[in-house]
Amino acid sequence: MSRHDAFKKRGLTDDQNSYYIARKRMIEEQLKPAIRDPLVIEAMSKVPRHKFIEGALVDQAYSDYPLNIGEGQTISQPLIVAMMTEALQLKGTEKVLEIGTGSGYQTAILCELAKHVYSVERIGKLSNRARRVLYDLSYVNFTLRVGDGTNGWSEAAPFDRIIVTAGAPAIPKPLLMQLADGGMLVIPVGNEESQMLKIVTKEGASYREKDVSGCRFVKLIGEYGWRVE
Repeated sequence: MSRHDAFKKRGLTDDQNSYYIARKRMIEEQLKPAIRDPLVIEAMSKVPRHKFIEGALVDQAYSDYPLNIGEGQTISQPLIVAMMTEALQLKGTEKVLEIGTGSGYQTAILCELAKHVYSVERIGKLSNRARRVLYDLSYVNFTLRVGDGTNGWSEAAPFDRIIVTAGAPAIPKPLLMQLADGGMLVIPVGNEESQMLKIVTKEGASYREKDVSGCRFVKLIGEYGWRVE
């Protein structure tokens, strides 16, 4: 399939399409005032967010708030997706680990910007749905797994970048261990109600942390996260 055909399949060539117009408005009104990386802006202008949302909420796909995707999970608001992606500083050569596939939308954004994306989701139904949508949109540079994301993906490590799309009570040690030297981890850390989005950079045997902004995510469930109640 040619690049043009892939774009056409994703609904990117019809400027009369209402979703295209909504996506363009999202870019201009929500993202451009805050996001400086043109590669992130370009990626989010390409990916049809509405394809990752089902049912009655699909018409709200480009709104500036998170949406329910079932199984007690959400798709983050566009600005948060863009902020986390920008924090990764992707150039196209990186091997990325994503913890929390969810709807697959963040995965698609990463596929636009990275060499290969490994993504772990603990809920099989969500992982299977995300895989179908990603393949339907002609993405191929990803590998999905169902399991405990707090343990990372040791067989594929080390990773140049790791992104965690759920709030953790503390940074999971396996994720730190699976970072390549010079690699970066983006993760929300805090309590059940609010977290701080952090960037952790591995520098030899040490790690440097930087706070980005306050945020609120669903809980990161797992051995090195929150326990299932």
